[in-house]
Amino acid sequence: MLRVDFGDEVRWEACQETLSGSGDDRMATFVSDIGFDGVTTQRLVELDTGADLDDRVFYLFVADSTTLGDDEFPLLAVDLDGEPGRTFRVPVAFFADVSANLSIGNMDFAEFADAVDATGAYRGFN
Repeated sequence: MLRVDFGDEVRWEACQETLSGSGDDRMATFVSDIGFDGVTTQRLVELDTGADLDDRVFYLFVADSTTLGDDEFPLLAVDLDGEPGRTFRVPVAFFADVSANLSIGNMDFAEFADAVDATGAYRGFN
C-alpha cells in the first residue's frame, strides 16, 4: 500500500492498524515516502512504465485523502498492467479477497473493477 496523502498521521496509522489487525490474510507492505505526496494515478502509471521490466508491478493499492477520510479506509486499487490507470475502491474489509486473488493470478484486475457498486467500490461479488 502506497501512501500519497501526508496530511494526517493519526489516520494513516489507523488505516495500517485496521488493515493489519484482522489476521494474516490482511498483511500488506506499507510504503510511506514523502516523495509520493500528492502523486496522481497517471504519474504512478508513468513511473511503472518507465521502470525496468523486473521492477514493474501489476497493480497497486493507494492510501489517498479519500482513503484516510473515510472510516472504511477505501484504498484506491490501480491497474498498472492490463488497463494501466484503471481504478476502483477497496474498503479494507475486502482487501484480503482482492489482494490474494490478484497475487496468485486467480482473478484479474478487470474482474474486480467490473464488480464495483454504485460508489465505485468493490464489496464482494453479488
